[in-house]
Amino acid sequence: MATITRNDLATKLREKFGFTAAQSGKLVDLIFSEICESLVNGEEVKFAGFGTFKILDKSARVARNPKTGETAIVSARRVASFRPSNEFRKRVSAKNE
Repeated sequence: MATITRNDLATKLREKFGFTAAQSGKLVDLIFSEICESLVNGEEVKFAGFGTFKILDKSARVARNPKTGETAIVSARRVASFRPSNEFRKRVSAKNE
């Protein structure tokens, strides 16, 4: 299975729109920076036809190591969450049919 990197996205922008390597790299970095900054500020990031990114606040809880049976405290934390849109889900499931 292949992995898409920032460089791959910048290359696609360069090929499709004729940007220079520097311009396409800066554009990709700017997009990811804006997404991260919005999430850090508690805002949801929505892309129509793709999905929604948001930050969830998880409370502390007691967990159990399934291998040893030992319990441990998992501290409260903030986690990034992605919820795919229905269109995204349909496209992914159609690929498997």
